[in-house]
Amino acid sequence: MIAEMRGQRPNPTISAISPPEPDLTPDQMIARADGMRDLLRERQAAAEAAGNISQETNQAMVDAGFYRVIQPRTFGGYGFDLPTYVRLVTAVARGCPETAWVLSLVLGHVHQLATYSLEAQIEAYGETGDFRAPEVAAPQGRGIPVPGGFSVTGAWDYASGCAHATHILLTFLVTDPQSGATTMRMGLFHRSEYEIVRNWEVIGMQGTGSDRVVMTDVFVPDYRAKPYPPFDAVPPAEAYAESPLFYGPARPFIVTESASVIVGAAEGALDLYEESFRARKATGPTGAPRQELAEYQLNYGRCRALVDTARAALLQTATDYMEIARRTHETGQPCSEEVFRRLTLVILQSIHLAHEAVDIIFRTAGTAASKKDAMLGRYWRNVGVLRGHLAHQSDSASINYGRTHFGQPPVGIA
Repeated sequence: MIAEMRGQRPNPTISAISPPEPDLTPDQMIARADGMRDLLRERQAAAEAAGNISQETNQAMVDAGFYRVIQPRTFGGYGFDLPTYVRLVTAVARGCPETAWVLSLVLGHVHQLATYSLEAQIEAYGETGDFRAPEVAAPQGRGIPVPGGFSVTGAWDYASGCAHATHILLTFLVTDPQSGATTMRMGLFHRSEYEIVRNWEVIGMQGTGSDRVVMTDVFVPDYRAKPYPPFDAVPPAEAYAESPLFYGPARPFIVTESASVIVGAAEGALDLYEESFRARKATGPTGAPRQELAEYQLNYGRCRALVDTARAALLQTATDYMEIARRTHETGQPCSEEVFRRLTLVILQSIHLAHEAVDIIFRTAGTAASKKDAMLGRYWRNVGVLRGHLAHQSDSASINYGRTHFGQPPVGIA
């Protein structure tokens, strides 16, 4: 049944929320992520078997402040920049790509929240600033206009991190009863308003809990259901005066969320590759340790260069992103389509490089990497699944960059 509206719309007056550790620095946060690496590696198999990261792992990231890394300080976050975000997510992914995927997407959706009404944001962050929200951008639900908002029913697949959320962002279709026109809205819902149906069964990234969420006749008020995509929307200035990151273009940010996981996973695979060299001898006449043989040294060097270049490209685009965002914040002039598409292409190239490195690692590591419980095989499967994500299709992205550069409208999916 449709929930009754309680009281009036939220008071738009902002009461600043202090972060849990006001003096925490970016380097201290990254050091915490590095310190969790061994534990995350130990928990990989359990997460894959369970189809989700554990409550203990999630709580450890909450306690470490990871979910608040870029969240505005006004709303209880640390307000760090995008390069810090990249460093954090890659550090976690190095220990467990599935854990990093949950972290990266769930924390990254504060960027989406920033263009909701101020009332909705104050309500979502609450008194403590604890906000964790998956998002499903594909409109897999319907909204019926009712007084004050919409009654929403639907089933949304691929809701990564939905079991560890405080809220969720879901897109639904709305048909105007007079004109018959159909538009999209993205609703902001509380964790109590959806149920989870376990249907995530894949060969890689199984531990992300990317299950289906369902709801029936859930009321969402107008102020928590923004038009989607939010063309030309900007954050409320009174809450984001000191948060330029949120004035940057959406698409490069979205691709950075997943690219950070893939690059970090490649670093984790390279760690295992090196460990195997030090622990194993080559088969055949030489019987020498792998680390002493030229062919293994060559492959390690190639992969080291690929991973380091992927990381460097990703960090540089994050730095460029911040410069663009600050300029938009100061001048009000949005980033041009050509510039944000070009930035996205570099991010996608970092994914190519990381994927190439992991593929070389897997096919030269030996048969042991193919065992069902092999950690290196898990990294390879995880990166392979992520490489196929719709957002990572660089061919269509390259076509549309070229079309934009030469004055033609984009086509297709990217």
